[in-house]
Amino acid sequence: MAPDTIIPAGAARSLSSRSISTHLAARTAPPTLSDCEGQVDMKRLRAYRLDRLRAQLRAHDVAGIVLYDPINIRYATGSRNMAVWTLHNASRYCFVPTEGPIVLFEFHNGEHLSEGLETIAEVRPAQAWYFFGAGPRMNEKAAIWAAEIADLVKATGGGNRRLAADHCDIAGIRALEVHGIEICDGQAICELARCIKSADEIALMNHSISVCEAGMAKMREELKPGMTENELWAHLHHVNIARGGEWIETRLLASGGRTNPWFHECSDRIIRAGELVAFDTDLIGPFGYCSDLSRTYYCGHGKPSGEQQELYRLAHEQIETNMQLIRPGISFRELAETAFKLPDRYLPGRYSVIFHGVGFCDEYPHCAYLEDIDAHGYDGVLEAGMTICVESYIGAEGGNEGVKLEDQVLITASGVERLSTFPYEEALLGREI
Repeated sequence: MAPDTIIPAGAARSLSSRSISTHLAARTAPPTLSDCEGQVDMKRLRAYRLDRLRAQLRAHDVAGIVLYDPINIRYATGSRNMAVWTLHNASRYCFVPTEGPIVLFEFHNGEHLSEGLETIAEVRPAQAWYFFGAGPRMNEKAAIWAAEIADLVKATGGGNRRLAADHCDIAGIRALEVHGIEICDGQAICELARCIKSADEIALMNHSISVCEAGMAKMREELKPGMTENELWAHLHHVNIARGGEWIETRLLASGGRTNPWFHECSDRIIRAGELVAFDTDLIGPFGYCSDLSRTYYCGHGKPSGEQQELYRLAHEQIETNMQLIRPGISFRELAETAFKLPDRYLPGRYSVIFHGVGFCDEYPHCAYLEDIDAHGYDGVLEAGMTICVESYIGAEGGNEGVKLEDQVLITASGVERLSTFPYEEALLGREI
């Protein structure tokens, strides 16, 4: 899609009904973007994100930042190219000065991919010094790379020799130090910038959620005894790609006994009637925004067992209870202290966090359980404009099955606005036979 494309806000609200049938209808007859009121101006969106990043650069007193993570490059500039591949091949990077023109260093012959982006003043060929790209010449290539970066710092830094980097291997750090450049961590800078979303970002996130929920509806429609976990998971991928989405970060779908403990990846196991099927989307949808939703389905036409209903009701209660506590100004520790208390038999299998931030991916902040916060967590304060995912996993240690639920919300001045709309399973809640 062209960089200056304007899309209507609120596309996800087309899936606002709490009924699965409406989600299924939306899957087959998606709304046109022109049906929605309001627009997202992509130039305005990019300006907001770049301003957020540069405010953090100033706050950390650095001359600029070198970005390798394709998520951070996209946030700063709107430019993308082979995002998943460049997550593990350092072949593309960007120099964002605190003040001055941005220079994108593009993969071989990819200079044309950022045409029309007002954020980028210049595109140069990237100097690849990671081992796959440079082999035994890595240190030589890193020295060339460092000299070019140092020249940019000198030209734009006003004498400031402090440079942030989101990722930089040892060879690059040493090569920059030769030029008197002090390297500091840039990932915190990026995540702090990304954590407060504009209205334009929320509109794009809503659009991503609408695609994700259409995929979830397709999965629910296609779920039947005798299919494999992989076959079911493939429907989410298909809908995402067909509607302009990008990738899915995990393979978290499990059925039956593989739902407990959590974190089994989907497999060729055949799903049977009467089993639970749990999944976590971790979906990077259109425009790069993440939709991180979890649901648990019941397979077949029978009645869920009392044990299955208990697991599901507890997970649902945990989501709803914790969502009522979320508000701007509450600290992570305060929320952990007042959050839903898991019964003892479910505590060992608890999820890793009560909530986590979400934007282009799972990101800052997160809130650990009170049992974990001193060892693995950190404190902070929720702010209006953050988007977070509220998590639950309920599965007894040594139990037969488990339930995974998760919803995505926006923190507002008064509390939360639920962005995800996909309905819960009435039969598992015990509301129908």
